[in-house]
Amino acid sequence: MNLLIKNGRVIDPISRTDETLDILIENGQIKAISPRLEANEAEIIDASRLVVAPGFIDMHVHLREPGQEHKEDLITGSRAAARGGFTSICCMPNTKPPNDNSGITEYLVVEAKKKAVVNIFPIAAITRELAGEELTDMVDLSQAGAVAFSDDGHPITNSLIMRRALEYSLLLNKLIIDHCEDKNLSAGGVMHEGEISCRLGLPGMPAAAEEIMIARDLILAELTRARIHIAHISTRGGIEFVRLAKKKGLAVSAEVTPHHLILTDECLANYDPNFKVNPPLRSADHRQALIDGLKDGTIDVIATDHAPHTPEEKDVEFDQAPFGLIGLETAVSLMLDRFVHKNIISLERLIQLMASNPAQLLGLKNKGRIAVGADADLTLLNLRKEVIIDVNRFASKSRNSPFHGWKLRGAVAMTIVGGKIVYSS
Repeated sequence: MNLLIKNGRVIDPISRTDETLDILIENGQIKAISPRLEANEAEIIDASRLVVAPGFIDMHVHLREPGQEHKEDLITGSRAAARGGFTSICCMPNTKPPNDNSGITEYLVVEAKKKAVVNIFPIAAITRELAGEELTDMVDLSQAGAVAFSDDGHPITNSLIMRRALEYSLLLNKLIIDHCEDKNLSAGGVMHEGEISCRLGLPGMPAAAEEIMIARDLILAELTRARIHIAHISTRGGIEFVRLAKKKGLAVSAEVTPHHLILTDECLANYDPNFKVNPPLRSADHRQALIDGLKDGTIDVIATDHAPHTPEEKDVEFDQAPFGLIGLETAVSLMLDRFVHKNIISLERLIQLMASNPAQLLGLKNKGRIAVGADADLTLLNLRKEVIIDVNRFASKSRNSPFHGWKLRGAVAMTIVGGKIVYSS
């Protein structure tokens, strides 16, 4: 079925478009864009009160398949993504077994095409078994379909291994996504080290644990001239290092999560494990530094770090609970309500952070833009609609969100993937 989207406010940061237009979709691609279009055999979508944006891309998602499908799988993860307005998601390799060989990468590519309602792109491991000791066959993994490489959740402490990974990534033109944490400094910590951790009597994870590794890896990126992407940045010092590296002309990018932009370590006062994440929620000054980086261009991407866990795993004592929260179905409304509607960032900037920039960083050439010939992956937004977050209505298998009950303004109205409507509110 072909689609004709009528009278939508089309915003495309790449072409700097922001005007009322019609979009004709045929055979999964954008066929025409114009103020007035007609089509004989097409389903009409009235977007007169909606924003039409390039399909949002989440480049940091944990789908748990293979090995932990009781938490999430390709089907439920993709449905959650569709409800959250994401047309493409990238799955991290820390599965069981990890995605460190072409067999698993190929499995994810094939199964995603069979089961998923959105595009799923595998991110492969940098090192075998995520152990940080031996590089994977990055060429083989790239040919199998890996769009980037990461040992997310497992920092690479060996500087020589990281250097070699960056050098290979340069040859392959693939992004290294960097989990920055000095495990010796953060070992045993369950939250941000500071006044609140002392008051609660919980062992802390100092900001320095992140900042030291960011500094080291930016030095290695300068040495190799390779691209490097700092995952889930959370500290003031980290932002400062990235800002300086960009001024020096290094090929560095950084992502931030909605929860690090909105929440602080004060939220842990009731010992709720749904607020337990890694990197941890930081103090207000770190949060403000992230917001400043969002505004001035230091941060390039908003990613959810969607990390599903079962209620049984989370419903334990705080220090025993696993790190992580789910974010696919809440990210867009949170960002619209707390940042766009409060005029902290523009709507065009949000779309850049959640669509255009991820596509460009990952080399997804026909995505992240609205143009004739591009893939018909579109996210339609209702800026006025009020929603109340209800984890019991999520498409995800998991419920570990700290935002249950929040009332927000701004929501996903429709998600279109390859010209097919995969979600409509």
